[in-house]
Amino acid sequence: MTSRLGGVAALLAGLGVAVLVLTGCPQPQSSAPAVTPPAPPKAVAEPPPTATKALEPAAMAPPKKPARGWQPYNVAATILTRKHPFYTELEQGLRDTAAQYHVDMDIQSAEMNSSTQRDQIQDFLAKGKDAIIVCPADSASVGGAIALANQAKVPVFTSDIAADEGDVVCHVASDNMQGGRLAAEYLAKLLSDQGDVLIIDHPTVRSAQDRVKGFEAVITEKPGIRIVDKPAAGGLRDKAFEKTQNALTANPNVKGIFGINDDSALGALSAVEQAKRTDILIVGYDATPEARKAILRGSQLQADVVQYPQEIARLTVEAVVKYLNGEQVPKEVPVPVGIWDRGTAAKEGAAP
Repeated sequence: MTSRLGGVAALLAGLGVAVLVLTGCPQPQSSAPAVTPPAPPKAVAEPPPTATKALEPAAMAPPKKPARGWQPYNVAATILTRKHPFYTELEQGLRDTAAQYHVDMDIQSAEMNSSTQRDQIQDFLAKGKDAIIVCPADSASVGGAIALANQAKVPVFTSDIAADEGDVVCHVASDNMQGGRLAAEYLAKLLSDQGDVLIIDHPTVRSAQDRVKGFEAVITEKPGIRIVDKPAAGGLRDKAFEKTQNALTANPNVKGIFGINDDSALGALSAVEQAKRTDILIVGYDATPEARKAILRGSQLQADVVQYPQEIARLTVEAVVKYLNGEQVPKEVPVPVGIWDRGTAAKEGAAP
């Protein structure tokens, strides 16, 4: 280990500090202006049939017991934030699965700070970690940090958000193309296949890109539905509120909105409610507790694509252990998603 640390230290000294432009993840929480919600919309008496697909086991067998017996693998992870429910669950899943497989797991949160995340990755390398798990904040620019790990011969795994560059052993994430398709199918049924639609976008991260691709693939088959704008709000609620206001002014005939995450959807909801546009219906992505409450109260937010962050975490850690054990792992592990709406809540026994 001493020689390895010396080699990594020399590498970092020679390469200097990698310049990373890591922008925010599409998951942070922020506050939208307080509004008094109007009466629930009457346009949709009953929600359409839920296109929920049950969570299925991913196509990867669990790893064997640790190859080094009592000596644990030493793995590090840099997550985006601890302020969003998705990442709170993902972090807990990483810890729980690491304990199951006797892995020492060092988890740091960058809290949306690009220089902090860069420093964390470099620190992991200097400490000689056996593997690094990264949740990239910017799919394009994170490649510089991954390149440092590649040159140090430290395997990198990505979780939730993919990287555009760098050698990544395995990427584990929700099947975001599937999620985008489910959102489009649901919204199209709400609108009876007619009307103008907005997408509240975050085009700098792969997960959002895939959600939009899946959404657009379905909508292009619906000649009565037109996507009139895709304002980028960075996954931030206050920006989504502002962008939605502007988009509705420019496109007064909008009838539907797809938010690429729940902060986007909830920001759009606040703008729609403030404008008293009860004719606009929204589908979001994440199914956070706050979004579920908005769905249950009968707001214009009608449904959410639901993800399974603890399953993503479990499969990520298992991929790491398998690889370190010398086993084969797939390049990508997609985790199925579903739809959460009032019908789902009734099946789960949640109060309407």
